[in-house]
Amino acid sequence: MADDAQHPWVRGRLRIARDVLDRVAEHACEGYARDEESCGFLSGPLDPWDRVDRTIPMINRANKLHALDPIAYPRTGRMYFDIDSLKFQQSIDQGIADAYPVKVLYHSHLDVGAYFSETDAAVAKMGADAPPFALCYLVASVRGREVDDHKLFVWNPNAACFDESSFEVVD
Repeated sequence: MADDAQHPWVRGRLRIARDVLDRVAEHACEGYARDEESCGFLSGPLDPWDRVDRTIPMINRANKLHALDPIAYPRTGRMYFDIDSLKFQQSIDQGIADAYPVKVLYHSHLDVGAYFSETDAAVAKMGADAPPFALCYLVASVRGREVDDHKLFVWNPNAACFDESSFEVVD
């Protein structure tokens, strides 16, 4: 579980650069055109801890996995995202090495709104009781090829659940 003294961004209330949110929206619309959720990471400097100003888009492998083995992977990329775990860990490690940590895991929802689903929570916790990585979670809602909402979620260790957090869009 993330230590909020060492990783204060896990508390939420982030300041996300407008161009970063624009890139998340663009990536989400591209995913929508392919009928799949988009996914990736957002990073920022250690100081100020609440600043997020870089986007790291990732490939959603869900459709490829479904095509390879629809029994083992019954859902398509329209319903969930799957990120390469090695690339995920490399991004986390590189952010630590560069003192520019990954602070947010983002993904899109297609035609259902920006909420944190049970599947999202299970993926974030990776089979544990609490998320093992020091991350917030941004969900972009795409409806009719347009992003209509973004919501940020954080782990609440006292209630053992994910809560919505405010964030500010900055230039």
